[in-house]
Amino acid sequence: MPYIAIKSYPKDEEIKKRVIEGINKVLLEEMGCSQEAICISMEEVKPEEWVEKVRTPEIEPNKDKMKILYGKKMY
Repeated sequence: MPYIAIKSYPKDEEIKKRVIEGINKVLLEEMGCSQEAICISMEEVKPEEWVEKVRTPEIEPNKDKMKILYGKKMY
């Protein structure tokens, strides 16, 4: 606990590292997790494949679970 799966357009390694470290820090500080409990993955998806591989199969069917959806806070 917890497991965070990030899918994004391709980014350079330094940006990916900063994003992952930022999320890791928030989980440690705000959720009180131990480092050993945290799992974070990052998968790059080409922009031209986004709708087919992410939006249609993952985002659209799970709109009720989204905390931010297309930039809008859902809480």
